[in-house]
Amino acid sequence: MQNPANIRFSRRAASFPVMLAVLLVVLAVLTVRSRFDDPDMWWHLKTGEIIWTTHTIPTTDLFSYTTNHHASVAHEWLSELLIYGAYRFGGYPGLMLWLCFFTSALLIAGYYLCSLYSGNSKVGFLGALTIWLFATIGLSVRPQMIGYLLLVIELLLIHLGRTRNPRWFLGLPLMFAIWVNCHGSFFLGLIVAGAFLFSSMFNVQRGSLGSAHWDPSCRRMFALALILSVAALLLNPGGLKQILYPLDTMLNQSVGLSQVDEWQPLQLGDMRGFALMATLGLIFLLVIVRRTELFWHELLMLALGTWTAASHRRMLFVFGILAAPILSRSLATSWEGYNPEQDRPAANAVLIATSLLAILWAFPTQLVLSKQVEEESPVRAVEFIKTNHLSGPMLNEYAYGGYLIWAAPEHPVFVDGRADVFEWTGILGEFEKWATLQSDPNTLLDKYGIDFCLLARNSPMAVVLPMLDDWTVIYSDSNSVILIRKGTIRQH
Repeated sequence: MQNPANIRFSRRAASFPVMLAVLLVVLAVLTVRSRFDDPDMWWHLKTGEIIWTTHTIPTTDLFSYTTNHHASVAHEWLSELLIYGAYRFGGYPGLMLWLCFFTSALLIAGYYLCSLYSGNSKVGFLGALTIWLFATIGLSVRPQMIGYLLLVIELLLIHLGRTRNPRWFLGLPLMFAIWVNCHGSFFLGLIVAGAFLFSSMFNVQRGSLGSAHWDPSCRRMFALALILSVAALLLNPGGLKQILYPLDTMLNQSVGLSQVDEWQPLQLGDMRGFALMATLGLIFLLVIVRRTELFWHELLMLALGTWTAASHRRMLFVFGILAAPILSRSLATSWEGYNPEQDRPAANAVLIATSLLAILWAFPTQLVLSKQVEEESPVRAVEFIKTNHLSGPMLNEYAYGGYLIWAAPEHPVFVDGRADVFEWTGILGEFEKWATLQSDPNTLLDKYGIDFCLLARNSPMAVVLPMLDDWTVIYSDSNSVILIRKGTIRQH
């Protein structure tokens, strides 16, 4: 005779909500299986290797020759350590497993949040799909994956603390102590928490706009947790500089924000821009037509998410996380909720088993991942540089800097995706004018004594340099070009 406890466990493990969660894992793997080679992944990986092998966190630039070892802030050191740990134990497949894990964790946590917030697991699944849609702007092997997962966890802790037990708030300080060492989005987390605390202080009803009820003792516990969370930010190796780094990025890194594609303002003609407007329109339409109540903290979350996404398209990721629970609650009455009595564990089990097989099938092999790297990075060009023993100062494409840091550390880079240190030293501004043909090409090349350049084949300067008397192409492939200064290149 079977144990009743085992039967109950089996039914839960093969329940409809669990099946939906497994489907999200399938979606996660299918989405990221071709997103392995992010240009910034490589310098994060190299920084993690240095921390792993030396047991120290870098405080100066170690990878370029243009910044003269300028002071830097390794504000994502913990994430970088985890990224390198995945590589050390699994190579490229280990990195892909890292990405699949955090993408799946993000979607499942979002699914749980939206299900709790709406009281309907079916609508919660739709909320998770909303997060997925906007998250596709930034799913990659980068620290932001951990940062945005922690944002979802923050919303979960606040919801559980407000609706179940205020002790859930006490998880916030520990979370912020981890967050400040993983990604600069912790600063956004503080703003989100502050918006909830602000909204809890008012009990005002204006038509369909109202206040969620907060018990005074619950509010006091939340305020205490927020104070402890701010104090927990000091548990970082960079001190105040690390805490203020996100502000420095937004206020003092104008060149990087204006030139890097992901920091550009959102274009409403973009598919995700249309999706943002549709999400907002649906939420407010439901408020008007169905007279669904919209809470003050929800309005603040929508305003914050919309403003950040409109300012910088990479922040669509944040908009999806903040808007999904609100959309889910607004739609909760449109679908019948999950009824365990009507569940079909056998059918769910078949779908779960099929999904697990699909995950195994979809996970890319080492060969597939290597091909992705070769398609996006200057793999063959670096092999040429090493085979021919090219030496001397090199000027590299901005997007190639990260891969060069990892694959050719013996060749210090001119510039790479760490825009902060290059902006602080003025290098990024000089390079931006050079790369966009706004200055005499020879001025920058002569100033830094450049002997050879590694450029993207489609870059403007790859067309202009061969027209100059001093430069000639010595290597070219489908994505990269190497040019040398005549008479000065040194080979050993």
